[in-house]
Amino acid sequence: MTYTTFADKALNDEPLTREECRSVLATQDDELLALLHAAFQVRSKYFGRTVRLQMLQNAKSGACQEDCHYCSQSSISTAPIDRYNLLPQQQMIEGARQAAASKAQRYCIVISGRSPLDREIDEIARAVRSIKQEIPIQICCSLGLMNEPQAKRLKAAGVDRVNHNLNTSEAFHSSICTTHTFQDRLATIRNVRAAGLEICSGGIVGMGEKNEDVIELAMALRDVKPDSIPLNTLHPVAGTPLENCDQLTPQRCLKVLCLFRFLHPRTEIRIAGGREHNLRSLQPLALYPADSVFVNGYLTTPGAPAPEVWGMIKDLGFTIEVDYQQPVASQSL
Repeated sequence: MTYTTFADKALNDEPLTREECRSVLATQDDELLALLHAAFQVRSKYFGRTVRLQMLQNAKSGACQEDCHYCSQSSISTAPIDRYNLLPQQQMIEGARQAAASKAQRYCIVISGRSPLDREIDEIARAVRSIKQEIPIQICCSLGLMNEPQAKRLKAAGVDRVNHNLNTSEAFHSSICTTHTFQDRLATIRNVRAAGLEICSGGIVGMGEKNEDVIELAMALRDVKPDSIPLNTLHPVAGTPLENCDQLTPQRCLKVLCLFRFLHPRTEIRIAGGREHNLRSLQPLALYPADSVFVNGYLTTPGAPAPEVWGMIKDLGFTIEVDYQQPVASQSL
């Protein structure tokens, strides 16, 4: 069986078998270009040569009650990060202006914590209404566990999408978090969908999971049917339980991205946190299976500034899907 077979199955909306999924992850490094070429056939069919950009705003940092082992903001982390309460609305609006100046299609407001407080929902909703009046940008929120009424309030304010990652397989979940369950995450996704919002849900690789966990995550996301899948690769942070878990190679990351493309042919797949740390000089190759990327860094770790990402996309012969031409209040990146 050749890698072209995987592409053909994806283009015919046929899921790979588990054995085929294992074959993708077990690809020899000297066959990686053939695998990427097959994945690109699928990406090209549904997304052409365009790339969607997204920018994050860490709107509330630290002081989280959860014990997610990968996160520098968790209750068990001693990482020296900035810690602050919810940003003033004006700073969230300014962040949206910077996202537009960065040619981002979507601006994602993220807060730490198990679940958002009612007053936080209200303040974020007010900021979103102001952003929508000024800037034609999509808004995504990542606010932790949510019920349906909370999600409906975000929808009414103009939020387009909510991010809530599955993170890993259900079997491995308790190895990286004990303060909430995999089923808690699925419940939040159901609540968000019931409110009429789009779903952004993906995961993290490189946390000590096995190939079967990566496959199970990809399969679980087929059931979720998200509109967007962010694929994070662990960037170990000193002071977290996974600070010494730094075993990913660029080749491993690319194989996982190809697997996700074959299993999710029509879904936006975004190269998310850890891109610069783990893909290093092979970052451009990740855009052959993936069609979306973050600019200007992540929540508590730095990332490539927008102009650098624009250059990478141009050098590949790809184009950015959304390019804001109208003046914005801030061009600072």
